[in-house]
This record gives sequence, structure tokens and C-alpha cells, in this order.
Amino acid sequence: MTDAVEQEKENRQMKAVKLFIKQNTVTCIAFLAAVFTCIIVPPDKEYLDYFDLKTLTCLFCVLAVVCALKNVNFFYMLARKIVQLFRNARMSVLALVYITFIGSMLIANDMALMTFLPLGYLVVKKTGQEKYMAFTFVMQNIAANLGGMLTPFGNPQNLYLYTKFQIPNLEFMKIMAPPFVIAVLLITICCIAFVKPEPLELDDKQFVVEPVKTVIYLLLFALSIAIVFRGIPYWIGLIVIPAVLIVMDIEALKMVDYGLLFTFVFFFIFSGNMARIEVIRNIFSMLLEKSTLLISVLSCQFISNVPSAILLSQFTDNYAELLLGVNIGGVGTLIASLASLITFREYTTHNPEKTRYYIKVFTIFNMAFLIILTGFMMVKNL
Repeated sequence: MTDAVEQEKENRQMKAVKLFIKQNTVTCIAFLAAVFTCIIVPPDKEYLDYFDLKTLTCLFCVLAVVCALKNVNFFYMLARKIVQLFRNARMSVLALVYITFIGSMLIANDMALMTFLPLGYLVVKKTGQEKYMAFTFVMQNIAANLGGMLTPFGNPQNLYLYTKFQIPNLEFMKIMAPPFVIAVLLITICCIAFVKPEPLELDDKQFVVEPVKTVIYLLLFALSIAIVFRGIPYWIGLIVIPAVLIVMDIEALKMVDYGLLFTFVFFFIFSGNMARIEVIRNIFSMLLEKSTLLISVLSCQFISNVPSAILLSQFTDNYAELLLGVNIGGVGTLIASLASLITFREYTTHNPEKTRYYIKVFTIFNMAFLIILTGFMMVKNL
């Protein structure tokens, strides 16, 4: 009897472990990658330089505020407005993608996704158009990664290269304008081609919006954006936002996706260690002499775009091709951009049983965009 009980206990534990790995696949992969590189580059004081505390703080603050806004039905209200305004599936998906596209130019790609993915989910879910869920998320993800390329603060790698090479504003936009225009056209064509103009109707579920809480949470969101623009020190948000939510909605803090934050931490360790491996550094130095654009695009597919920008900038002065490469390279594999992990996490949270389907759709569209944009820029630069 005792053996049977112990066996049942072990089975439950094994099922729990398998479920955890299935629900946190990317986090587990990031953890293993970090551990592997820690064997090659043993932990030392330089590890402290790996972590971008500002990025982690911004992620936490935005995630917490978005959870609070969810709890007061703010996104449900916005979803109703979009459906009432655009009335069909095609126009609603286009609106969601364009909002994310524009948002990434103003508040950075990862912040735009954390803000507008919940809105995309509600519009698709509440109108019974779940068949477009994966496509909508993938297009929002591509829009965030490519929309942010036009401005220096549209994504972290832009800000880093803009500062390091002191690129003039007009020159920056001139470099990025051609792929930006192509990206807009491709996204628009995809949305028109793959989403039918089916009429939409929201369910009749009644909901209550608490105006006072909503206004306060929107002010907290504005505080988060001010931190992104470096208008306010990040530690102020780390104090103010949790303090307010502890009083007004402690459940929002419990709902924060801490697994995503750990995923970023593990990837910071992985990419930081990769940049310190001499063999890796020598290979990149040699390859960049042949094609900075192509090598930077390929590098992003394996170590992500921000680490690639930091690593490769040490071996080339060709900032124009490097800038193009680490932006275009943000599409492609799931780890090509950390923003893509945000989208993956959000989708699999709602649809864990469709993880493989999402990866399939993600890969098809991202690789298509990657090949077209890379090919276009390489031909243009001949």
C-alpha cells in the first residue's frame, strides 16, 4: 500500500515537472543556455555588467500596470471600441497591428507588445475569431520589431548604436527608411491576404469600468513610459508602482509573469558570456570584414539582436549595415528578439495546447520577412 502511494506521489510530481516545462519551455531553454555558458565562463564580478536593470524594471512596471488595467476591464473597453469602429475582422486586425507598429516607434517594441497584445487577444477572443489568434499575435510581433527600427528609441539596440556611434538623427532615419517602408507594405499585404473581411460582434457580457482606478493606473502607465524615455530614474517606478498596487490591487502583482523576467535574466547571462568567449569573438571579427549586414542578421538568429549589437559593434565601424542588420535580424527565430519571447509567452499563456501551431505560423512569416528584407537591402547596397 505504501509503495503504491509513493508511486502515485512520484507520478504526480513527474506530471507537475512536465507541465511546468511545457508551460515555460523558453524559460527552461534560456536557463540551460545560461548554465552551459557559465561552465565556459565561470561567474565573476563582470557578470554584474550583464544585467540591464532599467530594462528589467521597465518590464516589471509595465507588466504590473497592464495586469491592473486588465482587472478594471480597460482592455475590454478598448476592444469594444475597436470592433464598433472597424466592424470586420480584416480592418480590426489591421488596426491592432498598426497600433502596435506606431506604438513601437514611440515607446519601444517590448513595451508596445506588453501594452497591445492583451488588446489583440480580447478583440479576437471576444468576437469568436480564434482562428486568427496566432496570425494576429505574429503580425503584432513583427510590427513591433520592425516598427521600432525607424527611431533611435524604438528598440534597445537602436539606442545603443545611436549613442555609441553618435549617429545624426536625419542620417539614422535615412538609413532605416527603406526597410521600414518595405515592412509596412509587407505587413499590410499579409493582413489583407490572410484575414477575411468577416463582420464582427462582441458578446453581450456586461462589464464594469472603475473610472478612478483606471485613471490612476493610466498615470502609473505614463510613469512607466517616462522611465523608458529616461525622464524619470527607474528606481522611482520600482518603488511607486508596487506601493500603489499593494494598496489598490495586490492581485495585479501576483499576476505578473515573473517567468518572463527570469527568461530575460537568463538570456542576459547567456549573451554576456558569449561575448567573452574568445573563439566567438575571433569568428565574428573575421566574418564582419566580408558582410556586416549579413553577419549581423545571422548573429541575431542565435544570440538575439541586442547582444549582437553590443558584441559586433566592437569589431566594425560600418554602423549603417550593423544598424540595418540587427533591426532586420529581429525577425526570424524565436530568440532573434527578446520582444518575440514576450509574444510567445503571452500566446502560450492563453493557448498552451497550440504552442507548436504558433511556432509554425511564427516561423513561416518571420522567415519570409527576414529573407525579403535582407535580400532587398543586400541588393540595394551592391
